[in-house]
Amino acid sequence: MREKILEIASQLFLNLGFKSVTMDDIANEMGISKKTIYQHFTNKTKLVEATTDYVFHFVCDGIDCIRAEKSNPIAELFLIHNFIKQILKNEKASPQHQLQKYYPKIYKKLKENQFLIIHDCVITNLNRGIELELYRNSINPELIGRFYFLAGTGIKDQNLFPTEVFSPNEVIDAYLEYHLRGIITKKGEEELIKHLNQN
Repeated sequence: MREKILEIASQLFLNLGFKSVTMDDIANEMGISKKTIYQHFTNKTKLVEATTDYVFHFVCDGIDCIRAEKSNPIAELFLIHNFIKQILKNEKASPQHQLQKYYPKIYKKLKENQFLIIHDCVITNLNRGIELELYRNSINPELIGRFYFLAGTGIKDQNLFPTEVFSPNEVIDAYLEYHLRGIITKKGEEELIKHLNQN
C-alpha cells in the first residue's frame, strides 16, 4: 500500500503541485480513507519527502538503464531528455517552484542529490564525447558539467520561462540543442543534426 500511495501522490504532486494537493485529494483519488495514508506517513511533509525521494530514484533508475545501453554520447543525451519529458508530460503547476517555496529543506536535499547524480552522468558523457571526437577536446568537462546542471535547473523557473509563453517541451528541446552546439565538433554536428531531424 505504501508504494501505491507514493505512486499516486507523485502523479498528483507533479500534475497539480505540492502545495495544491491535499491528503484528502490523494485519499479520494485512491478510493481509501485518509487514515490509511496516515498509517504510512505521519503528516504531509513526510509524504512529500518520501514522494520526492521516490520520483528521484525512479528517474535515476531510468537514466541508469539508458546509460547501460552505451549509446554514443549525443544519442544518450537525447534518450535521457526524451525519458525526462515523458515523466513530466502532465506537469502543469511548477511543482519544483512549490517544493522550493513551501518545503525548502526537502528541496535543498533534492537539489544536492540531483547535482551528484547529474554531475556524474554529464561528466562521464562529456569525457566519452571527447574520446569519440564528438565533443571538442578543448572543453573543460568539470566546468561544462556545472553549466549544464545550472541551466537544467534554471529552465524550470516560471518567472523566466512562463508556460503561457514557452511550452516546457520547447524549452527543454532548445536547452539540449544549445548545450550540444556549444561543445560539438564537426563530426558531432553531423550526429546532432541526425537526432534533431529524428525528433
